[in-house]
Amino acid sequence: MGPAIGDGLPPEAFLAGFSDEIQALAETLCSVVRRAVPDAIERVRPGWRLIGYDMSVGRRTVYFAFVAPEPIHVHLGFEHGIYMADANRRLEGAHLRLKKVRFTTFEPGDAIPEAAMVDLTREAARVARLSREGRLALILDRE
Repeated sequence: MGPAIGDGLPPEAFLAGFSDEIQALAETLCSVVRRAVPDAIERVRPGWRLIGYDMSVGRRTVYFAFVAPEPIHVHLGFEHGIYMADANRRLEGAHLRLKKVRFTTFEPGDAIPEAAMVDLTREAARVARLSREGRLALILDRE
C-alpha cells in the first residue's frame, strides 16, 4: 500500500481486520486510486471505516474518493459521484438516496475492470476540482 499522511492508522493495519479476500480487493482498489491520481493523499478514516483520498486544489485539500471494505464486499466510492459522467452506468447509490456519493461494489472473486475504475477515479478527481457552481452546472447540462 502507498504512504499514508498524518499520524493515523496505516492502511495495512486497518485492513488487517478483514479476510484475505477482502484485503486483496481493497488493496487492488487502493492501487487503482493511486494510479489514477498519483498525488492523492491517502489516509485511514477510522470513524468512517474507510481509506479516504484527498487532493490539493489550490490552497485547500478536497476529499474525492474512498475505499470502504466490509465483511462481504468492498466499495470504491466517490464523494461527488452524482456529478460524474458515467456512460457505462457503473456507479451505484442513487437508490439509497445519498445526496452526492456514488460507488462501485466488488465481492471476492469479482474481476475488477481496472482501466474503467481508473477512468472513473480520474473523473471523480476532475469533478472534485470544480467549484460548487461548476458541479451544479454539470447536472443542469444533463437535464
